[in-house]
Amino acid sequence: MSSYRKGDREIRPRRRSRWLLASGFLAGSLVVGAAGAAGVAAAADRALSLPGLSRLSPTAGSDDDRHAGDQGTAERDQDGAERTRPTTPGTGKHGVVSVPCDAAKLVAALVTANAEGGAELRLAPKCRYVLTEAFHETDQYDGGIRDAREAADAAETPGDADAPPHNPADDTAGLPVIYQPITIDGAGATIARDAQAAAFRFFTVRDGGELTLRDVELHNGRSAIEGGSVHVVHGATAVVERVTVTQSTSLSPEGGGGGIFNDGNMVVTDSTFVGNSAAGAAGKGGGLLNGGVLTLKRSEFHRNSANAYGGGLGNYRGAADVESVSFTQNSAGQGGGLASFSARTKVVDTELLNNTAQIGGGAANSDAVLVMRKMTIRGNTSTVNGGGISTVKGLTPLDDSVVDGNTTHGLGAGIYTEKANLQVRGSDVTRNEAVGAASSGGGIYANAGSVAIYTSKVTHNASTVKPGGIFAVHAQVKLDDESVVVENEPTNCEGSTVPIARCFR
Repeated sequence: MSSYRKGDREIRPRRRSRWLLASGFLAGSLVVGAAGAAGVAAAADRALSLPGLSRLSPTAGSDDDRHAGDQGTAERDQDGAERTRPTTPGTGKHGVVSVPCDAAKLVAALVTANAEGGAELRLAPKCRYVLTEAFHETDQYDGGIRDAREAADAAETPGDADAPPHNPADDTAGLPVIYQPITIDGAGATIARDAQAAAFRFFTVRDGGELTLRDVELHNGRSAIEGGSVHVVHGATAVVERVTVTQSTSLSPEGGGGGIFNDGNMVVTDSTFVGNSAAGAAGKGGGLLNGGVLTLKRSEFHRNSANAYGGGLGNYRGAADVESVSFTQNSAGQGGGLASFSARTKVVDTELLNNTAQIGGGAANSDAVLVMRKMTIRGNTSTVNGGGISTVKGLTPLDDSVVDGNTTHGLGAGIYTEKANLQVRGSDVTRNEAVGAASSGGGIYANAGSVAIYTSKVTHNASTVKPGGIFAVHAQVKLDDESVVVENEPTNCEGSTVPIARCFR
């Protein structure tokens, strides 16, 4: 139940924002939910003053209440709804807008928030906002930033210029594009795309936009390009807290981000990604695709998929810090749990469990840096190479971790490394199996590059063709005095093309 606070000044009808009038609000049709469609003209008249759409005063005990100069005054709009306004011009402070359980009113609230320079919206608790069509608006606020960036990207990576250009008609969202600092407190609500609706994601955050999402579920988003539910562009930021993203899909042929695509700056905490897909022929990042700067903590990725890289998480040409995350039963061409390609990825205190891929059942690293610490990599499967980890032409330090019970039908059940620098420190590589007819390297298979093993154990691994412990060809392998390679089948290191000193300790 919302509470309202009256101001001291005279109550007068509120004028409609000139920014809203100038923008041609609702040039297309409004997105509607179960409450039914509203006419375009009527929706425009109600844009800033919908019955039941109210702006609440700041929470009691906040800084706004303790400083009299910052307190707002209440004014009543033409429909009688009360809104709290800051009394000091230019403070940028807004009250909290309570949005009833009506998809059309959510759309109107976001339009108003953009027109007024930002807002905090509170959704109706446990409500299901069902969107039945894309929101149509002229996307004209980037000032040429995207054109300049795309030209620079094409110059830096000429091969990208050969990719087919995006069709602007494919870049659709069910809610207004985010241009301003906007917070959405979901209160346990769900925002969903109707099962019969055309493809659209929920949120697009453009250059300069700042989106904060809390306590909400995003269900059944579907985009013809990147970001099945959310797309954050290069010059935008987003914070995602306690959000669940389910059954969302990116159909981008070479992009992805079935749940979320981040090309800007994003922080994700305490969130869950379930059943999302990067379904394009070379789709990346079934749950989340990062091409910008990402901080990801205390989250879970289950049963997501990507046709190319990163069933759970794909980090492609980006920088990602991952901590205390669980990747379970995800699948991809490479990196069933996560993939780092031409990127810098740091992963700490994280589980990769029962994921599957052709290459790198748990994780895949290619032409990139993948730092892994305090990892549990268990029960993953690859059909080609690297049951637990595959690293090719990259740097992979593995510290204080367990690589256990992984399987490959090719080479390197625990770890496969090719033309890469692998460092295993204080870790156990145990009980992994290379089960194919010509499989070897149950523990570690190294093809060129270098492998350094410090204070670690490579034990109880098995392969069809010896050795079952460590196999090296054209590679440099160093074992320190504190490491142990024993009880592998059919041999520990015998059969390796490159002799491995101290292998039989």
